[in-house]
This record gives sequence, C-alpha cells and structure tokens, in this order.
Amino acid sequence: MSYDLIIKNGNVVFRDGVRKVDIGVKNEKISCIAEQITEDAKEIIDASGQYVMPGMIDTHVHISEPGRTEWEGFETGSKALAAGGTTSYVEMPLNALPATINKEALDLKLEAAVNQNYVDYGFYGGLVPENLDKLQELDDAGVLAFKCFLSDITSDIPGDFTNVDDYTLYKGMQKLAELDQILCIHAENPSVTSKLAEEMVREGRTTAMDYVNSRPIFTEVEAVQRALLFAKETGCKLHLVHISTSEAVQAILKARAEGVDVTLESCPHYFSMTAEMVEEIGPRAKCQPPLRKAKDQAKLWDELLNGNIDWLTSDHSPCTEDLKQGNIFEAWGGISGAQNNVDLMFDLAVKQRGLEVQKFVDLIATNPSKRFNIPNKGEIAVSKDADIILLDPNQSYTVKREDLYYKNKHSAYEGRKIDCRVTKTIVRGHVVFDLEEGIVGEPIGKLMSAK
Repeated sequence: MSYDLIIKNGNVVFRDGVRKVDIGVKNEKISCIAEQITEDAKEIIDASGQYVMPGMIDTHVHISEPGRTEWEGFETGSKALAAGGTTSYVEMPLNALPATINKEALDLKLEAAVNQNYVDYGFYGGLVPENLDKLQELDDAGVLAFKCFLSDITSDIPGDFTNVDDYTLYKGMQKLAELDQILCIHAENPSVTSKLAEEMVREGRTTAMDYVNSRPIFTEVEAVQRALLFAKETGCKLHLVHISTSEAVQAILKARAEGVDVTLESCPHYFSMTAEMVEEIGPRAKCQPPLRKAKDQAKLWDELLNGNIDWLTSDHSPCTEDLKQGNIFEAWGGISGAQNNVDLMFDLAVKQRGLEVQKFVDLIATNPSKRFNIPNKGEIAVSKDADIILLDPNQSYTVKREDLYYKNKHSAYEGRKIDCRVTKTIVRGHVVFDLEEGIVGEPIGKLMSAK
C-alpha cells in the first residue's frame, strides 16, 4: 500500500500508554499503526524525540462572526487554534450577532464558516428565555450541544444573547432531555455578583482584587448546585463550563454519585494565573468566573491531578483592544487563549507536576470526543480521523504578540515562557500548521454535525 502520509519514529500516545511506532494515513484516516512502516508515502514526517498525540478538541470557543467579526473571525480564530494544536472545535452561540438561538441565525453562521476554517468545527445552539420553541429546530439542524447562562448578560443590542431565568432553565432542560441533548451552563449567581460589583464601583474600589472579590466562590457553587438540582429533576444531561473552584468540582462529583448525568471542564487560565497576578497583567486577564487566589488555585490543581476534571477548554473569548481599556470592572471579560492550550497545560501538568501523558490526552481530546459524540476523533487508532499533533517537550519559547494569529493580537499569556512546543498540527492527514512554515495551505476544515 502507498500512503498519503507516514509519521515515523514518534512517541505515540495511546489510551494505555506511549509507544514508539509509525502511523500510516490514507484518505484522511489512520489506516495503519506498526512498529515500522516500510511502504512509501507522498509525505513522510520524522517525529523523532516528539510526542505524537490526537489533536485537541476545544469545546468552548467564541468566534464572533457574523456580526462582530472585528473581534474574531473563523479564519483568524481557526489559524490560532491550529497553531496551538487544536484540530477541531465547537463554537459557542454568542458573541456573534445574531446569537445562535434559532435556525435562521445558525444558517447565517454556517454560511459564514464555509471555506474559512483551518480545522474542523461544529456549533452550539443557545437557550434563552425567548426560544423555548426553537430548541427542536436547532437540534434538527445538527448542533452538537446547547448553552445557557445563569450569570448576568447585559446587552441592549437586538439579537444579542441573554441569560435564563429559573423557569426557562427548567422548561429548557425538560425539552433538551426529551431531545437527548447536552446543556452546557455558565454558572454564577447574577443577583449577588451584579450587586457586589455595583457596590464596589460606587465606593471607588476598582482594583483587580476588588473585581475578584465581587464574584466570590460561593456564587459559582450556588449556581452549580441549582443547575444540578434542575438536572436531577428533569433528567437533562449537563455539562458545567469553565469551573474555577474545587468547591464546585466537589458539588458536581457528589451529584454524579447520586445519578446526575454531568461532566465538567476547566481552562488553562485557571491553572496558569492567579488573582494576585491580575493587577500586573491587567484587563487582558479579566474573565468570568474570575481567576482565583493562589490558595484556591492549589486546590483546583489537586482536582485536576486527581482526575476530577473531565476535560480542558480554552474559553477563547476575544475582543478588540479598546474593549480591554479602563478599570477592570469596565473592561470586556474574556481571555484570548485558543493558541495556548496544549503547550501551556502540557508544561504545567505533565512536565512540572508529573501528570501521565495519556491522562493529558484524555483531558484535551478523548473525553470531549466521547461526551459530544464525535466518534471519529479523540484518539490515535486505526479508522479514526488523522487529527494528529506533534509536540516537542524539549523546546522552549516566549509568547510574543507578533506570533499570535488572533485578529486582535493580545493575550494574557504575552511574555510567558513555555517549556514545550507544538511543532505540527495535522487535520485529517493534512498539515495545517508547521512551526517553521506557519499556517500551511488553504482552509480545509469541515463541519461536524450531530445529524
């Protein structure tokens, strides 16, 4: 047999460990795994000294096209994902305009995405108070999951996303349970956080730590517990996004033990930065929930290393630089992080804290592929899509603005040294990023649909 691509001599990460083997790719699929492949190929990659793993599946990405394309578009966002070792992603129903809360809005997004993505992509549908009668049409159209906010979203722009009330949450969960869909939830108590923020601004307390203190841990835990109670009542499958505290993780594990079908994610920024660092970094490090204090971050690390966090996502939430100006209460809340998921967390978790590399792969690829029912991705195995990344554990580099592919080249990680590096990203057998060449070729990303 002649292959389209052979990857040779790499340390290949499988579910049960790491082995030095060759991988043969044919017709965009992994077609052979052997100690040595001797047949010829159109392209041969020597991966000596590098880890060869499945590409990241990032299930929490905000691309603002259409409507706010000046924040981020499919082309620039997917380039950043590819450069960071992500081979597929699921795009949130906000911050584009209109928000993806009906089939008409989804169709606009589908049209905008065609021939713009360098990696494979899928979409969420939104749950908001006015679209309970639109959930079926979004499910029929193939969205991979749904998303709602228990936290406050304040916008007077027509077509923008809004948070749910308890009635919408309950009725929405009933319908999504009927559809066998997953509801992903941003869980913070808005009545407490908004009033605390108002109080602090009124009193002139606008430091970075004041912002953190306006969104205390219990406001995440309370909202998580409320969502879990509703899920238990309705039978809806639940996924809690960007969990930032050990206390919330423990509440989720308790509910899971009681029979609730629930998973959770966290993000690299909660492990790589602390609340004490935000004053120096500035509004680029503002997010919701906020970065936590070092003592609380240490407990979240314990949860990750003990296997209590199901997977990692970027929560890439970009904006124009002017929106990151002013005091931290005024600035846009979101971290541009899509380009530094794999390398940053490999450095912190595997190299610095000894996490087994196959467990790292579970966190970035295998677990999200299972939960989001993307069976052709998520591991190195024969017949799977050849979504593969190469990572050199012995390279080091510093994150620089000029190397970012985002439309708006700012990141909370600027100036940070990372002691490993993604050197190649391969989507269905096609190299889309090479460390020496940069982004390679034309956009080849395909739509991932549940239908």
